[in-house]
Amino acid sequence: MFLNIFLSIILYAAIALAPLDALAQSSLPPLSPAVEQAMERVTRHAPVMKAIEAIKGSSVRMLEAQVRITEIPAPPFKEKARAEYYLTRIKAAGIADAYIDAEGNVIGIRRGKGKGPKLVVSAHLDTVFPEGTDVKVREKDGRYYAPGIGDDGAGLATLLAMTEHLHHAGVRTIGDIMVVGSVGEEGLGDLRGMKALFRDHKDIDGFISLDGVGIGRIVNTATGSHRFSVTFTGPGGHSFAAFGLPSAIHAMGRAVAKIGDLVPPANPKTTFTVGTVSGGTSVNAIAGSATIGIDVRSNSHSELVKFVEQVMAAIHEAVADENKRWNTRSKITVAIKQVGDRPAGSIPANALIVQAARAAHKAVGVETRAISASSTDSNLPISLGVPAITLSSGGQGGRSHSLQEWYAPVNNTLGAQNVLLLALALAGIEQVSEPLLEKRPPRP
Repeated sequence: MFLNIFLSIILYAAIALAPLDALAQSSLPPLSPAVEQAMERVTRHAPVMKAIEAIKGSSVRMLEAQVRITEIPAPPFKEKARAEYYLTRIKAAGIADAYIDAEGNVIGIRRGKGKGPKLVVSAHLDTVFPEGTDVKVREKDGRYYAPGIGDDGAGLATLLAMTEHLHHAGVRTIGDIMVVGSVGEEGLGDLRGMKALFRDHKDIDGFISLDGVGIGRIVNTATGSHRFSVTFTGPGGHSFAAFGLPSAIHAMGRAVAKIGDLVPPANPKTTFTVGTVSGGTSVNAIAGSATIGIDVRSNSHSELVKFVEQVMAAIHEAVADENKRWNTRSKITVAIKQVGDRPAGSIPANALIVQAARAAHKAVGVETRAISASSTDSNLPISLGVPAITLSSGGQGGRSHSLQEWYAPVNNTLGAQNVLLLALALAGIEQVSEPLLEKRPPRP
């Protein structure tokens, strides 16, 4: 007995401390009895089963909602039209207490009986695609093609289905469930929706994000990123008459080459890219200005900071080299502006919210395929110490972030069944099961 307890402690410690890029089901410890008992009580409750059966029969209705949402453009910083439509759907799904906040998030609050925890279930409204992108959905051979149909059209449809069926089944929770359609998840949105949500609501006790297609993956590690716009400025001049002056583009090129030679750590995974370049005025002019966009990512905050320091050093070294090459009074200068800050962090793979997500997978007949890392809306709550995970929304899909993005509604109701059970286990059901989620003191 003592040996078994000792081995269990060792296993749990190893899981908590191991790199979490791709922990598979076979690596995970057994679920705790408390989690299993809570999920059993939830799944035995007749109104919950009524909701689950209704979701199972809603595949066509969910797809219709997904298509309708996808065809409302929501480019970065211009999610308003989609937000307004989503607000009407959330209200129609039974949450009268719904509104659009100052940042543009759609927020609906499904009140519990009181004195319970507050759980957020969220999907993001915005897409990565610029204004003017054709978002008309086209069907071919059972696949539906449109930019953003999976990321995050699937998540928004799943969140809507969960909300609607909880209402119609009359399930009464102990804690509050806050339903959120967030803005600013993609690109230079920089999680502005989440930053506003957690700034304005200090009493959030747990968080679930719905993002991506498929089923069985749990994201508990937040891949952080720092993004920069770097502008090199020089005197400029005629390519022949002013030859001998330093060039902003030459300095930029030196910087790109030096950054490209840097070697980030493989574990924790850390990456970089110079994603955009621009500058110059003519083929026969010494460039007076040039700009690059840089993205640095890591699953570790400390490694992210360390590698950013190396990138910054490479940029300044490149400027010095360009100025030294020409050795004139006219110099290249550089201005570095941070345009993105997504915090990194993680919660243990044996954290209660992760175990509850595994139990919900099991309850709907799905195997937890992996516990892994990604950059999602969950980054922000994880960085604040709030228990948070990201789940996929069911269905099948591919080519995310491309104009060829596609979705197939195969098992597309599983995500809604899964998140409904998980939300109820965490929030608790009146006179049925106590909340697994702990009510925390409000953050300062």
